[in-house]
Amino acid sequence: MAFEGFPPLIAAQLHYLLNHSPDSVKIEQVWSGNKYNPKILDRFSLVIPYCLDTIKWDVLYYSECPMAPPDVIFGPDDEDFHPCSSAALDGGLAAPVKKVFSEWNSEDSTRLLVLIQGLRDQYAIYQRRLVGQVDDDRLKFEISTILSREGIEMQLISGVDKPEEVKFSVHLMMDVNVNKMVVGCPWKHQQKIYLQVLYPVVRKYESTPSAPRLKLVSSSDLKTLFSVEDVKLTAWMDGMCLAEYLPHLEETLERQVLEAVSLINVRRSFIEALALFFGRPLEADTIFCRKATFLAASGTFGFLVHFFLSTQFPKQQPALMLQSFQHLNQAGVPIKSNLTDYPWSPRWEAARMAERLYEFLTDEALNFKKYCNEAHLQP
Repeated sequence: MAFEGFPPLIAAQLHYLLNHSPDSVKIEQVWSGNKYNPKILDRFSLVIPYCLDTIKWDVLYYSECPMAPPDVIFGPDDEDFHPCSSAALDGGLAAPVKKVFSEWNSEDSTRLLVLIQGLRDQYAIYQRRLVGQVDDDRLKFEISTILSREGIEMQLISGVDKPEEVKFSVHLMMDVNVNKMVVGCPWKHQQKIYLQVLYPVVRKYESTPSAPRLKLVSSSDLKTLFSVEDVKLTAWMDGMCLAEYLPHLEETLERQVLEAVSLINVRRSFIEALALFFGRPLEADTIFCRKATFLAASGTFGFLVHFFLSTQFPKQQPALMLQSFQHLNQAGVPIKSNLTDYPWSPRWEAARMAERLYEFLTDEALNFKKYCNEAHLQP
């Protein structure tokens, strides 16, 4: 993000926040509060991840008073969140945030990050208190059994037109470090998998509680290697609690992640087998082995063959795309064709897969050439 329009001291703090926050904070909107020079930007909205969702806070600096700390305006659903109230101060919970304000140093670029992180910690305590006040015996029991776990966040969800719910975000602890297991891994941060648990609030006088809604969520980068959407969650049994459910889930995920890492070499072997027939690839994903592009020809007709391999390869066959570099459509874009119907069996050896594909594409090249000629002539 460019920081043009912000005074240098604010720009430095904002830059540090966006580049060093462990929570991937983002800016949604910027504006000016300067009465005399509205071109000077000194206010912005922060979108902050929390409990597998986001909260939005407005940060208001005052460019006329560059040495003063900013004000922070919380969302309309959190009007009872007062991190520096007398109650929070008496409990000692607000001391770190209070200290940031009282010892504000506008020339220290880390200050905004420390402030936002401290407020986010206070917000987590605030939400935990709200959840603890809900009159639901099952929720009280769940909280008592999982509070000792690290990385748990919770949130009370309520509204005029929807039933009250409590959401848990549980960081699943697995004894694997994917970043170290993948050779040449480009990820800077440790990849994580969370279980989102949504409990409908059930009052004492209401019916038997229903099972919570469960969903796996992962770091965005991890999808390149392992998709949690492919994981089939174990059914939630009557009378079950999270403390029972989580260990088996963590064991299952650890086993599947290890298998996903091993499949990198399976995909690599397939790409290497393709190279024996098509020649050296023009481009290839050498880390996760998810794609490769080869040059092919049929007589004087030349084209590219793109292979896209899913994390479920070889159970799921590759997606193939042919692309002519001799034919353009009316928009000046190279003509392409996606192929799905071709010989394939996940039980074949890599060499057999590559051989059958090469034989198929040798014949398919004539059809693709005809398709390109016809598409090229269309008005």
